Formats: sequence, structure tokens, C-alpha cells
Amino acid sequence: MKKVVLGLLAGLWMMLAGCDQSAVYKGVDDLEDGKWYVNKPLEFKFSIDDTSARYTIYYNIRNSVSYPYYNLYIRRVLLDSAGNTLQSRLDQMILLDPKTGKPYGDGLGDLFDHRIGMGRNYSFPHTGPYTIQLRQYMRQNPLPEIYSVGVTVEKEVPKQP
Repeated sequence: MKKVVLGLLAGLWMMLAGCDQSAVYKGVDDLEDGKWYVNKPLEFKFSIDDTSARYTIYYNIRNSVSYPYYNLYIRRVLLDSAGNTLQSRLDQMILLDPKTGKPYGDGLGDLFDHRIGMGRNYSFPHTGPYTIQLRQYMRQNPLPEIYSVGVTVEKEVPKQP
């Protein structure tokens, strides 16, 4: 039954994600059995055509209410087409209220989706392909109850005067 619910939620998530007009890229990796291994970084490859534009980049995380922590640390690396590191950071995301354990994000049943800002007003230095690598940076391996991880890159729309 849980696999059916997960499948339906994944389909719904994909349909809703497809409605966004400003998205340049959306990628999601489903994690087998809801386990994220330290030695299995996730890679998201996309292309930038407009270097004059500014972009916002988001993490997309799906976890269950059984996730054993309130936060999630992710090491992210942004690479250009030559494999040069443009940015490397450790980010902390708060997925549940630390005091009550109440999940943040949008939920249905025991699964919750989070869209968390990774960077705003970012300007890519050149056109072409880029890669974002994500690695879970928690003390538990494998990290349980994380069902999917993704990245969205959106072109910022200039505000009208």
C-alpha cells in the first residue's frame, strides 16, 4: 500500500512541477527504500542559455514523518562544463519543528515535500552545461526516510514597475 501511495504522490508532484513556467530545470532522484547512502552522491545536470539573467535554485526534499532528525545537512557542489568547482557549501535544512517534531512542508499521509532555497539572485558565468552534486552529510549511513531529492533552477522574473 505504501508503494502505491508513493507512486501516486510522485505522479502528483511531477504534474505540479510541470506547471512552473519559470523553471529552466527540474530534476528528482527517487531513493530506493528511502535510504540515502553517503557514498552515493546525486548529480543533476542542466544547461544555461542566458547569462544575463538571474536564477534561483531550490532543493526539493521528500521525507516521511518517521525521519529520525529535525534537520538535514547536504554538501553541495556546483561544477561547470570543464568540471571546475564554482561553489561548494554545506547547507542545513530544517524539515521538522525541533521542539514538537511537527513536519514542515506540504504533506499527504506520512510523506512531506519541501522546497528550500539553495541560492537566490545567482548569475551563471557562461552558457552551457552545469552539474550540481548533492551528498547527505549526516552522521548516519544510510540515512533513512528520505524518499527523493531534487533540484529546481528557475529564471527570476523581473518585477514590473
